[in-house]
Amino acid sequence: MSVSMSKPSISASIPIPKPSKPSWSYSQVKIRCESSDSASKIDVKRPQPTSLSAAGKLMESDAKNGPYPGGMPKMGPFTGRDPNVKKPEWLRQKAPQGQRFDDVKQSLSRLNLNTVCEEAQCPNIGECWNGGGDGIATATIMLLGDTCTRGCRFCAVKTSRNPAPPDPMEPENTAKAIASWGVDYIVLTSVDRDDLPDGGSGHFAQTVQVMKKLKPEIMVECLTSDFRGDLKAVDILVHSGLDVFAHNIETVKRLQRIVRDPRA
Repeated sequence: MSVSMSKPSISASIPIPKPSKPSWSYSQVKIRCESSDSASKIDVKRPQPTSLSAAGKLMESDAKNGPYPGGMPKMGPFTGRDPNVKKPEWLRQKAPQGQRFDDVKQSLSRLNLNTVCEEAQCPNIGECWNGGGDGIATATIMLLGDTCTRGCRFCAVKTSRNPAPPDPMEPENTAKAIASWGVDYIVLTSVDRDDLPDGGSGHFAQTVQVMKKLKPEIMVECLTSDFRGDLKAVDILVHSGLDVFAHNIETVKRLQRIVRDPRA
């Protein structure tokens, strides 16, 4: 007789609850604060300080050494400079003023002359025009007007493609002004004049010749433009009677195209 046995099976339906909407509940929590005295009852192991950096060592030494030199109260890390020592005079420039400054300014204005000092907004204009340490007023005369045909990034001089024509009286007026100042050395410079055939070298040379005629002993330095690389223009100025021929390249070759006008 054979008997077949099968595993019992049970089937049942179990209801699965649907997720309900999230709800928020608020509970009140009381926080107890203890006084600082109780901190001594709690044994808290604090990490040991590691090796200090250079700044950390400086601050640590300040805490040990006390106030700044001279008895000044400590207001931060000691920088090594004594606060009792005055800053150098050249660090702060006073507003341009003084009798000599006014005389030079009026002389330039009356003769319709331009200077690099004013056009380039030089901060040392007051010191130079008042005589500085040697008592001799100096100024760098800028010929061929106050407007340049180029636009370099570092320069504050006005620019235009078609500036006004050069003043024909500028060479004579420049010589008169410089002779009245009583200086022994003068620097002549100019804006770039790409609109002129010779770049302004003839006007430059004429100014030097008039000045040497009026005051032969004066030393004349000509700080020129590049005249677009025209050596004939350079030759005209070289044989004008000047004492020093100078030209600024302004920056290194790698930065020429970045900071200077592409025509430079």
